Amino acid sequence: MREVVLDTETTGLDPDTGHRVVEIGCVEMMNHIKTGSHFHAYLNPDRDMPQEAERIHGLSSKFLSDKPRFETIAHAFVEFIGDAPLVIHNAAFDMKFINAELERAGHPTLPMARALDTVLLARQKFPGQPANLDALCKRFNIDLSARTKHGALLDAELLADVYLELRGGRQERLGLDAPKAEMVVATQRPQSIAYRQFPPSPEEIEEHERMVVAMGKSLWKASAG
Repeated sequence: MREVVLDTETTGLDPDTGHRVVEIGCVEMMNHIKTGSHFHAYLNPDRDMPQEAERIHGLSSKFLSDKPRFETIAHAFVEFIGDAPLVIHNAAFDMKFINAELERAGHPTLPMARALDTVLLARQKFPGQPANLDALCKRFNIDLSARTKHGALLDAELLADVYLELRGGRQERLGLDAPKAEMVVATQRPQSIAYRQFPPSPEEIEEHERMVVAMGKSLWKASAG
């Protein structure tokens, strides 16, 4: 199963008031394991960067001035996410911004049904506890040392680890849902077993009896009695 963990950074809180996406980060997962494949882009928002937003992600108007506009990377973004479920922290926020950008660029918008909100997942798992990304990373002992500012790709990487913990842990899966063809190989009896073709020696029988006596009451002697 393919999933894409997604995060954005923006100029503000609401695209309906003119705010724009300035960074997109996506991390690919297959069967709940990060593949190493990702999508990342800084974007020119064609507007000023409010100081309160810059304090959060550190992206200035000057830094973004020579970056591509969303419409130039929209096709690559849509191609990367494909039809995979989208794992997002506070999904309503990011989905509203992404859909505003897609609509502006002339692309179909994404249905909310595609989004899995890890905030809701965390609140279900830990009722009444903080559900922000920093708090969840600390809860699961996920290294936050690189997170001096918010960043879409870094946050998507961290969220992928948090998501795996919320789903039950980052350890590799045991293969219980592996394809049947693979399972057959694992369960077949080896074909080259050499079976013993001669009876035990008197010395082996005597050693076996001593071992049984040393064990005390054995199940097979109890059932025989």
